Amino acid sequence: MEKDRQNMNRREFLRRLGIGTGSAVAMMAMEPFNSWAQSENKQVADNRMTYRVQHGSGKQVSLLGFGMMRLPNNQDEVNSLVDYAIEHGVNYFDTAPMYMRGQSEVLTGNALARHPRDKFFIATKMSNQGPNLWDFDEAVKMYRQSFQRLRTDYIDYYLLHSIGGGGVDTLKKRFLDNGLLDFLLKEREAGRIRHLGFSYHGDVSAFDWLLDHNDDYHWDFVQIQMNFLDWRHASLRGGRRVDADAEYLYNKCEKLGIQNVVMEPLRGGAFGRMAQELTDQLKARRPDDSTARWAFRWVGSHSNILTVLSGMNRMDHLEENVSTFSPLEVCTEAENTLLADIADQMSGFPTIPCTTCEYCMPCPYGVNIPANFAFYNEAVTDHLLPLPAPTDASYAERQQLFVERYRKALPDANTWARACQDCEECLPKCPQQIRIPNQMSRIVETLRVRRKA
Repeated sequence: MEKDRQNMNRREFLRRLGIGTGSAVAMMAMEPFNSWAQSENKQVADNRMTYRVQHGSGKQVSLLGFGMMRLPNNQDEVNSLVDYAIEHGVNYFDTAPMYMRGQSEVLTGNALARHPRDKFFIATKMSNQGPNLWDFDEAVKMYRQSFQRLRTDYIDYYLLHSIGGGGVDTLKKRFLDNGLLDFLLKEREAGRIRHLGFSYHGDVSAFDWLLDHNDDYHWDFVQIQMNFLDWRHASLRGGRRVDADAEYLYNKCEKLGIQNVVMEPLRGGAFGRMAQELTDQLKARRPDDSTARWAFRWVGSHSNILTVLSGMNRMDHLEENVSTFSPLEVCTEAENTLLADIADQMSGFPTIPCTTCEYCMPCPYGVNIPANFAFYNEAVTDHLLPLPAPTDASYAERQQLFVERYRKALPDANTWARACQDCEECLPKCPQQIRIPNQMSRIVETLRVRRKA
């Protein structure tokens, strides 16, 4: 029966149960106990973590998911983080073959293998972004390697990784023309994949194409970048209008009854260090809450979210995030209004939309791309940038301060923006579609001392 529900079209499943869409959403919002889950005789974890129910299977998924992209490269440390997470109700662990150049799957698999298999869900991906991996045999090799690294005989949540780069044409070359998607669909039928979905960045035409063909593929979930800034301010990211606001992505999935997994709820950590005047507005409302807690509460308050991923490589971050979701306190209407206003203010900051995912690395010329962008954005947040005109009386002092801070933030001169050779190897790798060489030129220009006319 459960296998039938996993493969059943969402609308058909609701029809058979006699449940309308509105009722289903209301049921999802009942956290963590849920009449649907109880009717499925699911065991409720003995903790305060908030859970959402997976459509079809009735499985309870922790609203806080563990993103394994930026793990410490030490097995004992990873084991400690995973142990704490599981003990406090976190049961969704997300990784990918490309994270940490393959080590993320290994570290994750070793840590999880120490726990009963029914205590956690594993999510990993088909990371065949490079043309050399569009070959069917190479892609299947990557797929099977994930099972070995993760030490499991089935994957709970499997994703087509980062569709959108290159639009529909690249999507078809990666998954359709080579027969790879047909293979993954058969793997879902065989039970080696329990839930099949995709993650999206970039050209929205690829996102729309996959959802417009949902009757053919019956997506179980879709992973999107969603936070209170990208909700309505993502479409101009990088100066491109092919990107879509999270509001559009979320609403389209919700209409189809497809739940969302959320990545970048803190926008690559940007919300952990907001401009002081914005932080003060949040502190005035809730003095004890961090800006990260605000961001997590906003995302988790949306009922169609299955889980919210956070890359937690430090125990203090893990502990705070577990506290935020145990249980989640839904944002009020007034709080949503405040965050929308703050997002409007942030959208005017000329930051570079880098989330420090490091997909662009390594640079063949040694440039530390994420570190350069992180420093530049910090300078914008601190209002050191943009610099005034060279004729302004404060120009020399502010420009010199920028140079001094830059050298301190990147002590190895070989990693500076000036080392960029405009080779464009990084461009197809960036999920945010950033024109990286152009932005490096901007940093170099800012570092260049100008004389008053």
